[in-house]
Amino acid sequence: MNHDEFIHRVMDGMREIAIERGPVLIALSGGADSVALLRALLELGYDCRAAHCNFHLRGAESVRDEQFVRQLCHQLDVPLTVKDFDVAAWQQLHGGSVEMACRELRYHWFEQERVKQGCAFIAVAHHADDQVETFFLNLTRGTGLRGLTGMERLNHKILRPLLTISRADILDYLASISQEYVTDSTNAMNEYRRNRLRNIVLPCIQSQFPQGIARTLDTMDNLSHDNALLTSLVHDALPDERHIDVERLTSHPEAPTLLYHRVRHLGFNREQCVQAIEAALNNHAGRQFIGQGNRLVVNRQSIDIEPIEQNIDIEIPISLTGDVTSPIHITITHNNPPFSPLLCDGRRKVAFNTQLLNCQHIVLRHWRRGDRFKPFGLMGSKLVSDLFADLKLDHAAKRDVWLMEADGNIIWVLGYRSSAFYPVKKESQEYLMLSI
Repeated sequence: MNHDEFIHRVMDGMREIAIERGPVLIALSGGADSVALLRALLELGYDCRAAHCNFHLRGAESVRDEQFVRQLCHQLDVPLTVKDFDVAAWQQLHGGSVEMACRELRYHWFEQERVKQGCAFIAVAHHADDQVETFFLNLTRGTGLRGLTGMERLNHKILRPLLTISRADILDYLASISQEYVTDSTNAMNEYRRNRLRNIVLPCIQSQFPQGIARTLDTMDNLSHDNALLTSLVHDALPDERHIDVERLTSHPEAPTLLYHRVRHLGFNREQCVQAIEAALNNHAGRQFIGQGNRLVVNRQSIDIEPIEQNIDIEIPISLTGDVTSPIHITITHNNPPFSPLLCDGRRKVAFNTQLLNCQHIVLRHWRRGDRFKPFGLMGSKLVSDLFADLKLDHAAKRDVWLMEADGNIIWVLGYRSSAFYPVKKESQEYLMLSI
């Protein structure tokens, strides 16, 4: 591929995803790929800014790379920002491998710089050879259709303009403009899985099957289109990802797979989806599964996806000397006619004697496992969860119920049942009437 063909390929890729001509932040390592990316986008007239990460993992090489990048950006009149990272410190806090630490650190910083500098996208230099490596890496780890489609040209704010261009074509382009670059010596080491694929496996495939790499890219492109179609069909089958009809879902012959493809982006895996379908088929309402920031709950008629609440144990102090306005409106009256049980229903309208006002700590809160209360007519106490079961409340309804607690005793399950604490005697005029 000659110089003009290379530039046209990059230009076509940018047009394909309709990238505007605003500032673009280039992840510039100094290696051949990122240098070619910067030079090509500058030729096409894009307003480029560069960001360089120095992880200080390769001693003098790391210093050399930074110096090269600084000199290159000075020659090209490209604004450059450099960031030094302490990888070991990050690992002590978060664990994980060096590769994972570097990835987390650089992408987090790139996004900060993108916003700070007003750039529309972060351009990274992944190319066609990287795509093939990703295909085989995912294949050997075990993956599904999505994992075999490789990287996307545009993923949120991450832009990959060179994704259909080979490493060989990149080197030819740099040679055509007499552009130097630096080489990472660790790329020749085979301690890492990706390096073993790059240096051993893929050259072997290429030598035995000369068209093997190109045909792999064709396969990935086909799978990408298949995945797009599958995603569309899944959305048609289950339009609401947060509230999925159990009967509609379980009537499908591939219900676990259908559920997985609808909710996997919310952090749920295949095994969780298999177990969720089993729970739905066996009427095990209340079964829960945790994803990334979400909870999947199997209810009687639906499977619901809810954000995981960070403050489920919050307690809201209230005073009963006047109406409560938040988080739920409770009307409170004091000077009442002689009390009769007919004045309240024990659910939405309840009565307590005025000794309740002597309590030091009256709060509204949500239900917790193990909560008990003392219903009228029962010698002992009862689990609030058993009350919910009697009422056939699903998880979503349980979550929304408020409890009133006075000095550690649950005195009212708002809207459903009051307790025998602070009872009012018949004909008494000294009582509180609470209603919602």
